[in-house]
Amino acid sequence: MSFASRLTRCPIPFDADRGRDAVSAFADLPPELRALIEGVGGCSPYLSELLRKEAEWIRGPLSGDPEAALAAEFDRLRPVPLDDLPSELRRAKRRVALLAALADLGGVWPLEMVTGALTDLGDLAVDLALKRLVAEEIRRGKLPGATPDDAETAGGMVALAMGKMGAHELNYSSDIDLICLFDETRFDADDRMDARMSFVRATRKMAAMLSDTTGEGYVFRTDLRLRPDASVTPVCISMASAELYYEAEGRTWERAAYIKARPCAGDLAAGQRFLDTLRPFVWRKHLDFAAIQDAYDMRLRIREHKGLGGALSLPGHNMKLGQGGIREIEFFTQTRQLIAGGRDPELRDRTTVGGLAKLAEKGWVEPDVARELTDHYREHREIEHRIQMVNDGQTHDLPNSDEGIARIAAMMGASDVEAWRARLLERLARVEDLTGAFFAPSQAQERPPLSDAAEATVAGWSSYPALRSERARAIFKRLEPELLTRLSSAANFDEALGQFDGFLSRLPAGVQLFSLFEANPQLIDLIVDICATAPGLATYLSRNAGVLDAVLGGSFFEPWPGAKPLAESLGAMLDAQPDYEKKLDAARRWAKEWRFRVGVHHLRGLIDAMEAARHYADVASVVLECLWPAVVAEFARKYGPPPGRGAVVLGMGSLGAERLNASSDLDLIVIYDAQGAEMSDGPKPLATKPYFARLTQALITAITAQMPEGRLYEVDMRLRPSGRQGPVATSLEAFRAYQMDEAWTWEHLALTRARPVAGNPELAADLEAVRLEVLRAKGGDAKVMPDLAEMRQRIFAAKPADGEWEAKIGPGRLQDIELLVQSFALRAGDPARRVEAQLRVGPRSGLVEKSEAEALASAYRFLWRLQAGGRLLTDKPLDMEAIGAGGRAFLLREVDQLDLPALAERLAEATGQVAAIVDRALEG
Repeated sequence: MSFASRLTRCPIPFDADRGRDAVSAFADLPPELRALIEGVGGCSPYLSELLRKEAEWIRGPLSGDPEAALAAEFDRLRPVPLDDLPSELRRAKRRVALLAALADLGGVWPLEMVTGALTDLGDLAVDLALKRLVAEEIRRGKLPGATPDDAETAGGMVALAMGKMGAHELNYSSDIDLICLFDETRFDADDRMDARMSFVRATRKMAAMLSDTTGEGYVFRTDLRLRPDASVTPVCISMASAELYYEAEGRTWERAAYIKARPCAGDLAAGQRFLDTLRPFVWRKHLDFAAIQDAYDMRLRIREHKGLGGALSLPGHNMKLGQGGIREIEFFTQTRQLIAGGRDPELRDRTTVGGLAKLAEKGWVEPDVARELTDHYREHREIEHRIQMVNDGQTHDLPNSDEGIARIAAMMGASDVEAWRARLLERLARVEDLTGAFFAPSQAQERPPLSDAAEATVAGWSSYPALRSERARAIFKRLEPELLTRLSSAANFDEALGQFDGFLSRLPAGVQLFSLFEANPQLIDLIVDICATAPGLATYLSRNAGVLDAVLGGSFFEPWPGAKPLAESLGAMLDAQPDYEKKLDAARRWAKEWRFRVGVHHLRGLIDAMEAARHYADVASVVLECLWPAVVAEFARKYGPPPGRGAVVLGMGSLGAERLNASSDLDLIVIYDAQGAEMSDGPKPLATKPYFARLTQALITAITAQMPEGRLYEVDMRLRPSGRQGPVATSLEAFRAYQMDEAWTWEHLALTRARPVAGNPELAADLEAVRLEVLRAKGGDAKVMPDLAEMRQRIFAAKPADGEWEAKIGPGRLQDIELLVQSFALRAGDPARRVEAQLRVGPRSGLVEKSEAEALASAYRFLWRLQAGGRLLTDKPLDMEAIGAGGRAFLLREVDQLDLPALAERLAEATGQVAAIVDRALEG
């Protein structure tokens, strides 16, 4: 049947002029198709633009068979090479989005065909991107042991489609939820880390290819956060690691997510094998009525987090998460599937509509209820689609205005807007009644009065590993009233409770720790203090509860020992480990404890922000100093010792300046001196360049790899010669030549902060000599200050200030000061690396007035205290409401201001004064 013969409905043009403009290019089509195009163009600016861009292509599907046109478009994509794939995928997305919208709005396709077409495009896009990118990794020799033939199965990597994509239910502007895994059994044990890095690169590039918005649009926003422990794991992990996680830590919501999971790209067979191994985790042998309580708690948390409570009304109502919304029907269905699906495989349907039908067939849901919920679900999804079709927005909210709601009604073909609104309200209320009755609220225990949301949080504690034993529960029962009372005294109780909940949920056992809490009430005070004041530190603690062991040691609150004792401590710990991976985990454990100590000392006022910066830098420097020999030794087992004098790890940026904060990453460069050697001498000899490149990658992996104890730091290598395009390791001669002949001014500025942190001391000394030679040769160049002015403007244009309390980026802020003082060191050829030392170079060399230098120093101290204090409290832009009263009090203490208005005034004064000084310096 043709497209026109299958039309069953038609949108009403909301904007008549736009509708006429849209249909003017299709005057030769039959009247029923022109009416559809006029309605579509008059309701959706986004679809009107697609009609203009794809006017020629869309005539084929409208004049003939839309399913055949869809299949032909998919066939067109399959042979597209990697270089052309981003552009051609975007072209296909425009065409499929337009066809699906017209088929949806015209009633040509039912909901399942619309979502199926969108999902099929998603599957194909992910599969093509993944296979092409893995093929490129194989071509470059980055995937150990792989041959070009392995590209067809993506080298053993699979993308699991989750959520709506897994169920073939993608909405119109949906993101796609993926979990990317690789089959580690295809690789030798020694090659698995290299394989993982290769797959991580392919995954990141795949996500960017699909997600990035270009002049041609985007393909699909790609979300990789459903993977195990997403906050701390790489974007692609081994199947074995994922299995271990679900076995040990998997939660009910993750079980529910896997109801819809299916392999969609890459090695589909391996993906199915993984899902088969996960079946006991998802589908329990016995009737699992505990899932009801978990689902109820999840509903409460979502509503509380999204602020979706209150009276039901249409303006701004969230059709997905709000009362009576799509998620309510999905929870209703999935919870019943979890309860009984372990005993009855026929209930394991991925789709919501199919699941409801199976539940009704098996007697778990009344047939009339299943049919009614199915009708509501389909209409809710169609309304959701129309909300998204207006401007291709990833939103589920009805418009806030009457005009906006009238537009959606027009897209539904409703001429009586008020009747449509009344009917939708009735449907939402009915879904709320049908689904809400299934969930029973949790029962309150004897404890201080709590809100419903807090009750739900506390009720979930009994399921945590730390409270599994009877003894742990008995001890905790005695602690709980005091704990909740202390938490309730926090300025933001809900925030403090949530952070404590995260901490408690990750404790592997409770008896010993709870006994310590009972015997040491100050430990409770510390936990409450952190949860109530510093959300960022509390989140860190919740992921790394083991650091509390360090608090119980007698030296935790003693003065900072300094870098040398720290290096002796870590060196002894690493020497005691029997193998390489245990050394990496030991380094992670050590660093977490010391970084936590710095944060607590800062929070408690035992040190200030300037001291904290140096302490964080000490920890990072010592980690690199002690870990580098372990990395070199492990690498040398296979490829032989480093040729010549080996290499030096150069700390750049804030690490080089010894000025880190709680969430800093590490800027590194690796410089080597092979002294003419062409090959390494080992079981598998390597040429010098690839040897040091792979050794550098081994270091990066050692620092960034997610392991049982987490990762050490994020690493940024972009300050190396030629940035991302250059080799990850550079010879000393090439480094000097590049700095002398090719480097930009900004690279010379960055060199002022370079500091050797690990490697051959003799080579480090020679490298320092090169650094000073470059600075003294290039500092007198007349273009230094003009280049700095231009760079400054580019920075401001690329990244505006992140909120009213931004201390780092923007005129007169930290980065402005740091760039200026780096120019002092460069122009004077001075070896100073730290900000304060570089700042003193300015007046000493006549580059700035002494009074201006004093003003810069004062502003820098103030801004750093604001920045470092903010990064301790949160890893997000500083929001004074979000950090709560406790966080605000800490921050005001840090910057020595009485209240927020005084802080705002001081910030404006400091940044204005600094900006004026920088401007004068650049003009002079």
